[in-house]
Amino acid sequence: MIPQVYWTEEYPLGKTYNVSTELPDKVDFVIIGGGYTGLTAARVLAKADSSVAVFDEKKIGWGASSRNGGMATPGLKQDIFKIYKKYGIEYAKEFWKASVDAIDLLENIIQEEKINCDWSRNGHIALACKQSHYDKLPEYANWIQKELGHKKTLVPKEEIHSEIGTNYYFGGLSDEVSGGLQPAKYVDGLAKACNDYGVQLFENNRVHSIKKLGEVYEVVTDIGALKAKKVIIATNGYTDMLVPELKPKVFPVGSYIIVSDVLPEKLQKKLSPKGRMFYDSKWFINYFRLTPDGRMLWGGRNDLSTDLDLVESASILSRQVRTVFPDLEKTTFTHTWTGKLGITFDLMPHIGEVNGIHYTFGYGGHGLSIATYLGTEIGLLLSGQKKRSPFEEISHQTMFFYRKDPWFLPFAAKYYQFLDWIS
Repeated sequence: MIPQVYWTEEYPLGKTYNVSTELPDKVDFVIIGGGYTGLTAARVLAKADSSVAVFDEKKIGWGASSRNGGMATPGLKQDIFKIYKKYGIEYAKEFWKASVDAIDLLENIIQEEKINCDWSRNGHIALACKQSHYDKLPEYANWIQKELGHKKTLVPKEEIHSEIGTNYYFGGLSDEVSGGLQPAKYVDGLAKACNDYGVQLFENNRVHSIKKLGEVYEVVTDIGALKAKKVIIATNGYTDMLVPELKPKVFPVGSYIIVSDVLPEKLQKKLSPKGRMFYDSKWFINYFRLTPDGRMLWGGRNDLSTDLDLVESASILSRQVRTVFPDLEKTTFTHTWTGKLGITFDLMPHIGEVNGIHYTFGYGGHGLSIATYLGTEIGLLLSGQKKRSPFEEISHQTMFFYRKDPWFLPFAAKYYQFLDWIS
């Protein structure tokens, strides 16, 4: 097994977009972070006739935008019922609708920009790991239908083989609006679309400082300085101390993935009869799917650290996938990799501003659709095409014990493992 992102081995980043090498003196917007958030924001702003420069310290799309599982499912990291209890039903409706609209937006961008990224919309199923987990699903599905008008279908254990080729789960809840794609192809296509609208893309170019000079900001990079009317931070799980006030608002969590050889077509059909996206009901979640070319992709948190050894990670994930799918006992897994999620303490995505610098992050593993949506949203807000967003109206929770180093993650991991054990 090689420590390599399968998506970018299959489709190397930089195939379709052009990179700028000379800084302009001044632009309307500097965006820091060349993933889904930064590129979708740049796309909206450039279409509104603003000049935009996007900077990434690695290749455009190098972070979670080309490392994720390629799954777009409705909902946010925070449970929608908890959102309702905290913010009320009107906000709950808005946040849920945004999460569904995000998948439609994703599809619209793919179609409008003619991005060939293996997009398919075959739905997903959330799988119950225990009978106690399944027992909660009918009430949950009824509440979603009644309060939010969104249909989910209960799949009891005796019917689970219509969805997945294993006896491991106790049933599930299916949803038809979800989809999947090849993330490296998608982020590359977004970058090309930005090029087409006149966005300048700067990769392997770190931003070192942002300083307010009167009505503009001076942005100092590896290759020089430029001025911008406005700055957007779009770094999510890769947020550093460039703007120190942002660090306490988001922390990184590691997610790990392995991918198999191409499976025989008969086995593909057995394991995933409908080509669904899958995730389970554990706190330490596993998510999985067949890739567009017929490999098993299996992902999970393992622990919450961002630096777990990839060989150790692959060993853990291999045991998990073979426990769920005994048919894969002799299947070779070829690739193992990791990426960083951006998590907030309230498990909500946020749009905000500190010292006049704009930001959006905190997607909690829903970045494919939600980063696309919030990047677009902040672009619409800053170009005056939209007046408000619920994501900028909720307070952004921080904790007194976290300012820079997420030292608490090992303790949180033990806590969530305990919850999985007792649930």
